[in-house]
Amino acid sequence: MEKRTDVITMKGNPLTLVGKEIKVGDKAPDFSVVTKELKSYSLNDLGSGVKLISVVPSIDTGVCDLQTMHFNDEAAKLKEVTIVTISMDLPFALDRYCAAKAVEQLKTLSDHRNASFGENYGFLIEELRLLTRGVVILDKDNIVRYVEYVPEVTNQPDYNQALEEVKKLL
Repeated sequence: MEKRTDVITMKGNPLTLVGKEIKVGDKAPDFSVVTKELKSYSLNDLGSGVKLISVVPSIDTGVCDLQTMHFNDEAAKLKEVTIVTISMDLPFALDRYCAAKAVEQLKTLSDHRNASFGENYGFLIEELRLLTRGVVILDKDNIVRYVEYVPEVTNQPDYNQALEEVKKLL
């Protein structure tokens, strides 16, 4: 498995990403994650339209909460776009979080079983077995049209740029 260094840091400390870096123009790789209802979920389950994948280390942290709530709010406005959040959190934690925060506009997904998304999309942090922060946007043909690996994991992604890219695809 490919490993990449000098791509991200957490609180200034360099970390290693496992998996091949995905780039604009790539065909989106498949993945297998789990819903909060403990059901398998893959690329096909995202449907045939435009897709925004919000990637967070853990739903229980402040920045991840901000990111998830931001995209939940955007999902209410962008009904024709499938928006999901993927983390390594257990499905039970995702269920608890969604109930407590009234997250109903996007789906939260867990990559805890086998890190399939993390490895296939190059978001898995080797040292922590968490996903790094970022955003991936796929068009209706599952071609990557935007990808952001946030360089400092404790920072938020570029929401404006991601949403601008989504709107170009509508």
